Amino acid sequence: MAFDPETGDIAATELTTKHVADETALPALLTDMDADVSRLLADGAYDGQGVADCLEDKFGHEVEIIIPPPKNAVHGKNAQRNHHIDVIAKNGRMSWQTKTGYNQRSRVEAQSGRWKQAIGDRLQARDFDNQIAEVKIASKALNRMTGLGRAVYERVV
Repeated sequence: MAFDPETGDIAATELTTKHVADETALPALLTDMDADVSRLLADGAYDGQGVADCLEDKFGHEVEIIIPPPKNAVHGKNAQRNHHIDVIAKNGRMSWQTKTGYNQRSRVEAQSGRWKQAIGDRLQARDFDNQIAEVKIASKALNRMTGLGRAVYERVV
């Protein structure tokens, strides 16, 4: 699933079998997206040159890719990733998360929790094609619910 952390909308969905890795499913997920993406936050499963190439092909070289490299990461062809490695090595991973805004990914995780609370943590259909349709319908329903209004939180100090 691809979420827009600003609006709370589900931007795209792609249902796969358990044998498909996140990086492999990304091109199909991006084909469903109509919106321009200027920034992508993803977990470490998406760390790889294939992901960077796919995102740059779809959204241009200006797309900001914020994916935490593994602890044993080495420099490669991607300048953004190399910069992330350098910043983490110099200032630490927590500082990198703050500087890059990676902490916003928690909003996306909260949206996943919202899905499980409103829709459920498992699909009802047994046939894979019907499951794909079920996911698309659920995504549209959640987007509709989000469009009706979201809670506004204010920090009290």
